[in-house]
This record gives sequence, structure tokens and C-alpha cells, in this order.
Amino acid sequence: MSSTLMNGTPPTDQEPLWRRRRVQISAAVALFILIVAGWCWHRHNAAGEADAEATVVSVRLAKAEVGPIAQPLDIVGTITGRQEATISPKVSAQIAQMGLIKNRVVHRGDILAVLESRDLNAQRAEASAALHEAEVGITNTSQGAIPLSNAQDAKAVHDAQGTVDNMRKTYERRKTLFEQGGISKKDLEASQLDLAKAEDDLRLAERSASLHKGTTNPSDLAVAKSKVQQASGHLAALNAQEDYATIRAPFDGVITDQFLRQGDFATAGSKLLTIADMSTVIVKAPLSIDAAANVHAGDTAIVMPDSMPGVTLHGIVNLVGNAADPQSRAVELWITLPNRDGRLRGNSAARVSVASGNVPNAVIVPTSAVTLDATNANSGTVMVVDAKSVAHETKITTGAHTRDRTQITSGLHGGETVVIEGNYGLPDGTKVQNADAVPKTGAKAPADKD
Repeated sequence: MSSTLMNGTPPTDQEPLWRRRRVQISAAVALFILIVAGWCWHRHNAAGEADAEATVVSVRLAKAEVGPIAQPLDIVGTITGRQEATISPKVSAQIAQMGLIKNRVVHRGDILAVLESRDLNAQRAEASAALHEAEVGITNTSQGAIPLSNAQDAKAVHDAQGTVDNMRKTYERRKTLFEQGGISKKDLEASQLDLAKAEDDLRLAERSASLHKGTTNPSDLAVAKSKVQQASGHLAALNAQEDYATIRAPFDGVITDQFLRQGDFATAGSKLLTIADMSTVIVKAPLSIDAAANVHAGDTAIVMPDSMPGVTLHGIVNLVGNAADPQSRAVELWITLPNRDGRLRGNSAARVSVASGNVPNAVIVPTSAVTLDATNANSGTVMVVDAKSVAHETKITTGAHTRDRTQITSGLHGGETVVIEGNYGLPDGTKVQNADAVPKTGAKAPADKD
């Protein structure tokens, strides 16, 4: 009996080859799928563990403190000398003597320039002669306008006085003789009458001399006195002009500029020199009216001259102007600084920082802890860390601020822990750790003691 059926069909205990290969391929695919699924599951778990570890963010922390803070005002000022003056001649003349004295240190009273004054010397000599002539005229006038009349009046007074003396002696002798009975009463009365007549003549001579002097001299004397005054005033004016020809330093200082040279013609009132006392300088800076309300004399100030990079000088506000400039609407602020070594140059610029609006008990955080809503805004956020080391976004408003510290006017009360580094873009509710408290990688553990 044949093993093959009549229709040629193979026996049932043997599977076809293609069916066996399909089963093998299906098994391989299933195994591959299992392997891929296992790999994906493992990677997902690893990523989850990494995310779980990444939720703890390392940041730097600080405490919100309570203390004083002041708002600094940063302005630009100009350095000027304590005393400055522009020297101008008071008379017009050619400059006879003046060297190149710019930047020269001078002292009060030093001769800076000499103007040509030969014509003034001639006028002064003429005025002096006129004064002498007027003085001689007043002397002659006071002695009388007519010398002969004055001499006659003096002789008449002298003769009348002699007659009176003679008559008085005669009367006294006759009175004695009358008392002794030597002469009659009529002779005594005649002598008494002669004495009275001589006295009347004396009074007449004195009165005449006085009238002659009074009627001939008063007007001439007044004119003579007026001429003396005029001549004296003219001479004094010329003396002053001669003094003006020598130009001297009004105070100790440095010649900062020289506008004319020797040989130039100097016009009265024109600029000749400028002098400044730079031993003490004043930094003058414009300040807005609103800011001036918070700045007072005696406040501290920091000055940083542009001509001295890196140098910081400390000074005191000496003056806050009461009146504003009509054009800039700014108030002038003065800060006085010593400059004995002359390092500070006149008319140079300086940056000035003045503390204003001092707040004694303010809530203060480091400026880096604040994220403002805008660069010119006074509101923003601060990341506050609670006791579980979770950072929470807190809305705040700011007040006075410096480069390092900022006042919080609302949102904090002081004592809170805030994030000062790593707070930018930190999500609310993130768990954080203090970077300063985490040991550095590679740090050696402390050795155990035996």
C-alpha cells in the first residue's frame, strides 16, 4: 500500500515549510517588541527619577533685614575754585609790563601787569602845581584883599589904644590931685571926658578894621577855598588813575587764563586775566526741585572726579539753593572739598552721589533678590523660601534703593528668607536648597579622630 494517497495529498503529520517560517518570524517580531517595550519602560523610569531629582534647585539665599537706607542721587557737577575773579583794567592804556603768567601761583598784592602811565604822571604834576597855587591864593585872600587898607586899619587901632591908655593915666593923676585939693572938679571932669572920647575912638577904629576885613574878603575867600577843593579832587583822581596803572592780585590763587600780552592795548573793562583760589574747591551740581526737597546742608556726598579715575572723595553738602534757575528749573547744590595738593582741576567734571530721603527703619533686601515688572517700575516680585525650602513668588513694591540694597515698602515684613541668586525664571513652588550650604564636589571629608 502506497504512503501517498491517490489524490497526491501528503500525510497530515508533516507541516508545510512556509507555515513553519511564518511562525518563526512572528515569534521574532514578538520578542523584538517585548525588548523595545522593556527598553522604553526602563528609560521612562530613569527620566522620571531624573525629573524627580531636578525639582530641587540650588540657589543662594539671604535674609530680609530691617534698618536705615537712603536713596542716592547721582548727578554730574562742575569743579570750581572757592574764589574766582576776572581782572580787568580800570583805565585804557597800553600794557607796558606783563609776562606769560598763565598757571602761575600768585599771592595777594603781587604785581600782575603795569600799564603805560607817562601821560598820567604829567597830568598829576600839573594838578599838584594847581593845588599849590590855590593854597597860596587862599592864604593871600585870608590876609585881606587890599594890604594897604589892612595896614592902615591896624595902625588906627594901635593909635587909638595908645590914646586910651594915655587918657586913663591922666585921669587917674588928676583924680588924685582933686582928692588932695590941687585942682578943681572942672579939670577932673574934663579929663574924664577926654578918656571917654578916646575909648569911643578905639571902638570905632576896631569896628572899622573889622568892617573893612569883612566887606572885602568873604566872597574872595570862598572862591579861593573852592579852587583848593577842585585842585585837590583833581589830584586825587589822577593819583587813583596812576594806582590803577599797576594791576595787582586781589587774593592768593592761580592765574587760570590770560587774554592779553605785553604790548597789547587794554581797554577799560576788558578781560585781562582770570585768577582762582584752588586751595579749596566747590563742586556745583544742578538738582531738580523735587529732589532738592530731600537734600539738606550737612548731608554726606561722594565725589568722583573724571580727571582722577578710580578716586572717590567724601564731602559735605554746604548749600542747597533756594531759587531755581529760570531756564533749567534746577537748584544748585554746593559741595566743598579741600584741594591743597591741587589735584582737582578747575572747570572739570565730577560725578556726585548724594544720599537723600533717609528711612530709619526700612525692610531691606539685596537688590539682586528683586525682579521688577519694568526697568522704571517700583513693583515686582521676590522669591520667598518657607520653612520647607519651597520658594513662593511674592508681589512687592520698592522704595529707596542703591546698587546693593533695595527697600521693600509692601509685601515683606523683615526676617523672610529670599532668593538672591537663581531667582530669575524660577517657578513658583519649586523646592530649593542653599548653594552656600552644599559641600563642594571633591571636598575631602574630615578625617576621623583616633
